[in-house]
Amino acid sequence: MSDRLKAALALALVVLATGPGQASAENSQSPPSRSVGARPEIIRPDADEGLQWAAGVVEITELRHQGDLTAKLFGTAGGDPAMNGLYTYLAFFESPAEGWRVFRLGDFLTYHILSETPGRVVVEIRENTNQGVDNMGTRTRRLLVSWRAGAGGQPPTTISVTTAR
Repeated sequence: MSDRLKAALALALVVLATGPGQASAENSQSPPSRSVGARPEIIRPDADEGLQWAAGVVEITELRHQGDLTAKLFGTAGGDPAMNGLYTYLAFFESPAEGWRVFRLGDFLTYHILSETPGRVVVEIRENTNQGVDNMGTRTRRLLVSWRAGAGGQPPTTISVTTAR
C-alpha cells in the first residue's frame, strides 16, 4: 500500500473518528491563506473532542515490512511523568468503517525498533524501575512482538509479546 494511500486513510480515520455532529462549519473550514501585510486572523481553539486524544500522540513509527497489513507503533503521553509515561501501542488498520485494531504493549520511557520482518518486530524499550523509596533506576529490554495476519490479510486478533535476548 503506498504511503500516500496510507496517509489518506489515516486522515479519513481522524475525520471519521470525530463522530456525527462533530464536524461543524466552524471546524471544517480550511485554514486561511496568509499573505505578507495582511491583517492577522484570530483563531480560536478547535472544540473537536477527538483532537484531545490525538494531541496526546507523541511518537509514531510506521511498520513498512508487513505486506498488505498497514501497521504502526505509537506512543501517547500519559501516566506518571516521573515514572515512564509513554503508553506504547501496536495498531493495525482494519478498514475505514472499523478503524484501527490497537494492542497496548506497555508504559515505557522510550521505544526504538531494532528489526522488523513480516509478522514480527523487535523493539528496544527503556523504562524506569522502582528500586525503593526515592530510588528509581532505568533498564533497557528488548521485546519480541509477533502476530499472524488473519484470512485475506486481515489484522491479527491477538499478538504475542516476549522478552528477547
